[in-house]
Amino acid sequence: MHRDQLETPVATVDLDKLERNIARLQTHLDRYGIANRPHIKTHKIPQIARMQIEHGAVGITCQKLGEAEVMADAGIQDIFVPYNIIGERKLDRLVELARRCRMSVTADDEIVVRGLSAAMAQTGLTLPVLVECDTGLERCGVQTPEAAATLARLIADAPGLHFAGLMTYPSSERANTFVRETRALLAADQLPLERTSGGSTHCSWQAQDFSEINEHRAGEYVYGDRHALQSGALTLDELAFKVTVTVVSQPTDNRRIIDGGSKTFSSDLGSAPGYGLILEYPEAVIYSQSEEHGHVDFSACAHKPSIGERLTVIPNHCCTVTNLFNQIVGIRNEQVEVTWPVACRGLIQ
Repeated sequence: MHRDQLETPVATVDLDKLERNIARLQTHLDRYGIANRPHIKTHKIPQIARMQIEHGAVGITCQKLGEAEVMADAGIQDIFVPYNIIGERKLDRLVELARRCRMSVTADDEIVVRGLSAAMAQTGLTLPVLVECDTGLERCGVQTPEAAATLARLIADAPGLHFAGLMTYPSSERANTFVRETRALLAADQLPLERTSGGSTHCSWQAQDFSEINEHRAGEYVYGDRHALQSGALTLDELAFKVTVTVVSQPTDNRRIIDGGSKTFSSDLGSAPGYGLILEYPEAVIYSQSEEHGHVDFSACAHKPSIGERLTVIPNHCCTVTNLFNQIVGIRNEQVEVTWPVACRGLIQ
């Protein structure tokens, strides 16, 4: 089937570009001896995760246990969940995952550590735990190297746990300094930092500049999106992920309505106006959305589309858009080669 025969809205991936993106980042990180642990939150597809591992990734990153369970079912053997695991049911699920594959997690509080230890202590297994550090994002994480060192010592002494290092996001010079200072504080305790895990697609090509970070987690690099384009992480020719829509109404001279709204493109905005870049009409702006309607202003365009015309959109943020689709269609030479179910779609628990 030719891509033009696909019903819209449809999310597609150029398979040649996908494969090149996977190989290019792996080659770059290998050159500098940095372990690659890609984040599957972008694609949520076991087949792509296996492609990343076959190219040399040491394992994968999942944000939630539901994602990790799907990936473990698919045979992935090394999974990192950099998230505080809280609650008896989730801890039971973590234990079951740890019985099946090499799991590691993070913690940023004594309460989290105590829960992990209580769950693991009776299993005969040892769970690697990294301390999550807030190095500027102001999300989760301990706030100082001193706090990181204190929590590291607690993990090292906790039954069923192994202190495995530090985790932060994104990699930065501030993160580099934080890791260096924590390493110095732990030297007397003879607690090495086996893994110092950073990441972000947007700093992937500068990963070697952060000498204290020895593991890189990136997600968007496989697909690319408008954010990655604006940051310079990928070029327009390297973007593999696109959403095709159809013009379904032309209420005024300058306004067109497309068959993709917030349930297609999500609500993510960026530094450029609108909810995505229309390749055929780059001056146009998807300025508003209802659930199934995209409102597009074509006033800056010399030519305007008619009802029935198909448009190709680079979404602002591919990760959230992936989670809105049941399947992703793989295209090679304009022909459909594969259709992948988005196996981890909606797995937020």
